[in-house]
Amino acid sequence: MSEDALRQQIQNLKRHNARLKRIAHDARNKLSAALDGTGLCLWQLHVPSGKLVIFNRRWGSMLGYQPKELSAHFEVWREHLHPEDKEMVLAAFYNHLDGKAPFYEALHRMQAKNGTVTWVLDRGRVTEWDDDGKPLKVTGTHIDMTKEKQYEQQLAKLANHDPLTGLANRHALHAQFDLMKKPGPLCVAFIDLDDFKNVNDTFGHRSGDEVLLQLSQRLHDACPPEVTIGRIGGDEFILLMPWTLDNPEISNVTRRCLDAAMTPFELGNGSASVGASIGVNESWTSDNFADAVIRADESMYIIKRTGKNGIALGAVILVQT
Repeated sequence: MSEDALRQQIQNLKRHNARLKRIAHDARNKLSAALDGTGLCLWQLHVPSGKLVIFNRRWGSMLGYQPKELSAHFEVWREHLHPEDKEMVLAAFYNHLDGKAPFYEALHRMQAKNGTVTWVLDRGRVTEWDDDGKPLKVTGTHIDMTKEKQYEQQLAKLANHDPLTGLANRHALHAQFDLMKKPGPLCVAFIDLDDFKNVNDTFGHRSGDEVLLQLSQRLHDACPPEVTIGRIGGDEFILLMPWTLDNPEISNVTRRCLDAAMTPFELGNGSASVGASIGVNESWTSDNFADAVIRADESMYIIKRTGKNGIALGAVILVQT
């Protein structure tokens, strides 16, 4: 082969190599764009060195980093694992590397640059081994699941909380009653607001809702953490208290709740006043939630029948204004 022919062949090979590089670069850009559009991050880990190859930019951006600001390395990923999830995630990863699991999968939290939490679903498996049969490369995906987790948490909140006040609803109260009843004594307080209808009639239903919201906060302030506060509808509230009926805390808590209800409520269109009839009764061993609420309700009606705005412990009137 002549020198000119050899030179020409070399030039042809260089052009062909450049063309292949352009095709590869274009394919990688298209893959990156497609993956970014789905919220999916494709990664490959070189196990011995810890180097991560990220095939698109989602991994850094979902943690609040600019391109190339976050080093693609196993230790960097490890440092951003949420402390409460780190042990679980690493155990799942190394179990796969050790052959104890057919693949790696973990739904977990990562800490973003600004301190917020990002939920991710990691999946991967070994795709290449060295000559000794040890894992050389792991390839996988990394999906941002934050919105899905937020939606899941919102559904859980709706299932267990009153939509207006955020207090425990009847379903959550029932479950909490069953939990609190097992370890020891339990009292149920039934709170029914007095003259609440006048607020709705005078100021409107929006103002009535505002009274309920303000009262919910006041009840939170009046009750210690071990007391569960719930709303079962309208202007009716429930307290679950882990004490016997003769415990002084019952008197202290219910008095503060009565004061909370009787203190005027400042609204955008005026000042509203209501009261409260509160009945408390101790749960019996044979009680279910409905039984306990009925007997607390019966105690509450002792106050209703004798003039409202007061507290009855069992069949005994503790205070009435």
